[in-house]
Amino acid sequence: MKTAEELVQLLSLEKIEQNIFRGENYQAPWKRVFGGQVLAQALYAAYQTVPEDRILHSMHGYFILTGDISMPILYEVDRIRDGGSFTTRRVSAIQNGKAIFSSISSFQSNQEGFNHQISMPNVPSPDALVSDLVLLEAFKEKAPDFYKNFAHPRPLEFRPVEKINPLKPQKQQPFRHVWIKANGELPNDLRLHQIILAYAADYNLLGTATLPHLDSVSLNDLFLASLDHAMWFHEDFRIDEWLLYALDSPSASNSRGFTRGNFFTEEGKLVASVVQEGLIRVKK
Repeated sequence: MKTAEELVQLLSLEKIEQNIFRGENYQAPWKRVFGGQVLAQALYAAYQTVPEDRILHSMHGYFILTGDISMPILYEVDRIRDGGSFTTRRVSAIQNGKAIFSSISSFQSNQEGFNHQISMPNVPSPDALVSDLVLLEAFKEKAPDFYKNFAHPRPLEFRPVEKINPLKPQKQQPFRHVWIKANGELPNDLRLHQIILAYAADYNLLGTATLPHLDSVSLNDLFLASLDHAMWFHEDFRIDEWLLYALDSPSASNSRGFTRGNFFTEEGKLVASVVQEGLIRVKK
């Protein structure tokens, strides 16, 4: 995938019958189904059963089994509740008759209420930074295999604030800041922008939990896998405009890393928050 349009096509599911949808897989270089893809496709499936006036405000999901990248995924939607202000949906992602992912999402009609938010971190603007693909050019000759594995076009552009040398990683505090934007203009549809942000949110999370340990282990020696993932959507936004992903990892224990993230617009508006725990193991 190279463009936002191709990503939209991937995340748009085929309706099989009432409450059942089918999705294809991004052929990820790491040969496993990308967790962000399953998150986003599950939200797409849920949205197909939700009234037009209800917008996603939170979702909670568990990654149960590793997905088979060679076969489609079925998404079954359970219409748990349709209330006066809130709509609740459960989605199961299924392969070979088994659930590989399960989530519950809640949607709300627009309502007035209190408003406050934390401040955006003081970091350089995206215009002052370059994409991670440009940064990778420095390794084209030094580490051609590494370059080949990671230097491929994506439907999202990432401009990291902190620079990490993957060939000579150093121990760092568990904080990261990355600007994210879709490659291409998208329709004016908040639902679609939320779905794509769910896809994007699975990038960089677990890597943040490894930063304090890079003095004792190489990234190539680690196996990382998402275990659970939660998101909250606070304000309207566009994913085809720059968003700052501010991440931190308060804790790692028992082969698990715990990471949080906040998304801010360039103007400093907090639009979404993320929490994830994932498996971090040294390969044997």
